[in-house]
Amino acid sequence: MMHNIQRGVSLYSFQNETYLGKMTLEEVIGHCTRMGARGIEIIGEQTFHGWPECGVPEQAITEWHRLMHQYDAVPVCHDFMLDYKRYKGRPMPFQEQVQSVQRDIDFAARLGMKFIRSLVSVAPEVLVARAVCGG
Repeated sequence: MMHNIQRGVSLYSFQNETYLGKMTLEEVIGHCTRMGARGIEIIGEQTFHGWPECGVPEQAITEWHRLMHQYDAVPVCHDFMLDYKRYKGRPMPFQEQVQSVQRDIDFAARLGMKFIRSLVSVAPEVLVARAVCGG
């Protein structure tokens, strides 16, 4: 049996380098593809300044797609967190949780991601409500 296994990398692996300003997003993507890891997984909060609170400007999305094309990389997965304790003194209401998940799904689609992955527990009811109402 023949398998077509391909390499990918989570940019989480470069969190220290990007946080400290030792590498730019472009340098990280270039480094990954030179190693043969064309599939790219991100954590939105780490990769895009201001996500999710402030959104991401269209020019950052355009630059992302330019980098994917330039380095022959493939956007694979957006890892997201549902921070239901985001606001001091109150948990995030159910409908707000559904809307938060929907924003992450829409963001992943804008980046060309085929998959999303929740990094913090999301109640199954939130995902079902998103599928039924936001879908």
